[in-house]
Amino acid sequence: MNKNEIINKTVDFVKESLHNAEGGHDWWHIYRVWKNAQHIMKKEGNVDELVVELGALLHDIADSKFHDGDEEIGPRTARTFLKSIDVPEETIVHVENIIRHISFKGALEGQKWSSPELDIVQDADRLDALGAIGIARTFNYGGHKGRELYNPNIPPNLNMTKEEYKKSTAPTLNHFYEKLLLLKDLMNTQTGKKLATERHHFLETYLQQFHAEFEGEL
Repeated sequence: MNKNEIINKTVDFVKESLHNAEGGHDWWHIYRVWKNAQHIMKKEGNVDELVVELGALLHDIADSKFHDGDEEIGPRTARTFLKSIDVPEETIVHVENIIRHISFKGALEGQKWSSPELDIVQDADRLDALGAIGIARTFNYGGHKGRELYNPNIPPNLNMTKEEYKKSTAPTLNHFYEKLLLLKDLMNTQTGKKLATERHHFLETYLQQFHAEFEGEL
């Protein structure tokens, strides 16, 4: 099976698997991350293109926050699928590790595994948490979880552990300070850093407007 056939089968599998997913973690999130990864890969070069594309397509195939915190369900699901279409073992292991180490919450305790391919997929995923799309996804997930939009009496926790992050029920706006505004300085690639800086500025403008409106200043 050639690369295009593997990618096409993976796209079909992801679309089917995520057809009822929460709007911020559905097929269209995967699609955007995939496209971001392709763009970064073309600029950065010198990586295993199949690993990057499979990592991007499968990175949220079974997100732990929707599966009782099981952080191995994603790698397991990806492995089962990739074996079923005879992807080489070396590629499967690499994709598993991308899924296992891509998350922001994992970075709270320090990145424990890395590769140039992970760097690209991680940047592509983080870009989708920034800018206009990032804002939409954040409030969509907050609504999905029934959280307050904002509560000035509950300040952001800027020193969370991984476990505190996973268990947080804070108002949605806190997430901007606890994660989104931190992503710009966590990007791995030069291309990712440039794109993140542009989207970061959009977040800052949005938050200024939000707080001004909240206090009746605009």
